[in-house]
Amino acid sequence: MSRLRASLDVAAIAAQRFVAHDGWAIASHIALSILTSLFPFLILLAALAGLFGSKSLADEAGVLIFDAWPREVASPIVGEMHRVLTEQRGGVLTLGALLALYFSSSGVESLRVGLNRAYGLREGRPWWLTRLESIAYVVCGALAMLAFALLVVLGPLIWRKVLDVAPGLEPLSLTVAIARIAITATLIAVVLVIAHKFVAAGRRSFAAVLPGIAVTLMLWFLAGLGFGYYLDRFSSAYASTYGGLATAMVFLVFLYWLAAMFLFGGEINGTVIAARRRRLQAKMQARQAEARPL
Repeated sequence: MSRLRASLDVAAIAAQRFVAHDGWAIASHIALSILTSLFPFLILLAALAGLFGSKSLADEAGVLIFDAWPREVASPIVGEMHRVLTEQRGGVLTLGALLALYFSSSGVESLRVGLNRAYGLREGRPWWLTRLESIAYVVCGALAMLAFALLVVLGPLIWRKVLDVAPGLEPLSLTVAIARIAITATLIAVVLVIAHKFVAAGRRSFAAVLPGIAVTLMLWFLAGLGFGYYLDRFSSAYASTYGGLATAMVFLVFLYWLAAMFLFGGEINGTVIAARRRRLQAKMQARQAEARPL
C-alpha cells in the first residue's frame, strides 16, 4: 500500500512539473517537428536503401514505423508513405538527401528541448554540435530501420525454407507474425532508452530512466487503443471540422498526445532522480552533523 501511495505521489509531482515546464507547449512543438521531419526521414531512408540496391527495403522499413499505431491513424499515412518511397527522384543522394537529413534531425532536437526541461538541465554545448549529434542519431536510426526491415523481409523467406526441410514445424508459423510485433516493440523501446540516456544533456543510468520509459510505453499502449476506438466511432467529426485536412489533423493530434506522454515519462524520471538526490544530500548532512565534535 505504501509503495502504491509513493507511486501516486510521484505521478502527482510529475504532473505538476509537466505543467510548470510548459509540457503542453513543448508537446505541440515535438508533434509539429516530427510531422515535418517524418517524410524527409523517409526520403533519406529511400536514398540509403538505394545504395544497397533495394528501394523496397525502405518501404518495408517505413511500414515498421507504423506497425504499432492504430489502423485509423496509420492507414492514410502509410498510403502517402508508399508514394514517397516509390517515387523516382533525380539527385536525391546529393542536395536532396542533405536537406532531408537536416530537416529530419529537427525531430531529435525537439525531443532534446523537452527532455532537458523534464530533467531540469540546461544544454551547455554549442548548437552546431548538438545538431551534428542529432544528424548522427538520424543516420544511425535509418540504418537500424533498414537492418530491422531486412530481418522482417528475410524472416518469412527463411521460414519457408525451414518448412520445406521440416514440414512438422508448420504449427509454429504464428511465430513469424509475433516476431514482427516484437521487432516493432524493440525498436520503440530502444529509441526511448537512447532518448532518455543520451539525447538529453548529462548522462543517466539505465535504472534511472527505466521508470519513465515503462510509464511512457504503458500510456502509449492505452493511447493507441483509446484513440483507435475514438476514431472508429467519431472520425466523421474530424472530417466535418477540417475537411480535406482531416487526415493530417488526426495524425498531428495523435502525435501531440504521444509527445505529451513521452514528456510525462521524462518528468517521472526527473521527479525520482530529484527525490533520490535530496535523500542523498540529507544523509550526507546527517553524517557531517554526527562527525562534528560536540
